Amino acid sequence: MGGIRNKVRELRGACEMTQQQLADRIDLTRQTVIAIEGDKYSPSLETAFRIAGVFGVPLEQVFQYQDDSKKSRK
Repeated sequence: MGGIRNKVRELRGACEMTQQQLADRIDLTRQTVIAIEGDKYSPSLETAFRIAGVFGVPLEQVFQYQDDSKKSRK
């Protein structure tokens, strides 16, 4: 299964930051952070950049796109 994958939970844990603290810093609800971490919701590009900015890492270190359709064509 392809799609957007992320490392928000891992980065947040490394910073000892709660879901609510992250939500407050990026102006979202805790429920939205939960959905992002669970790969149930893909944030807007602006929100993705804000999340990366909170952790001080490049966007690609937080979010990755996996296109499994390319694997099945080979």
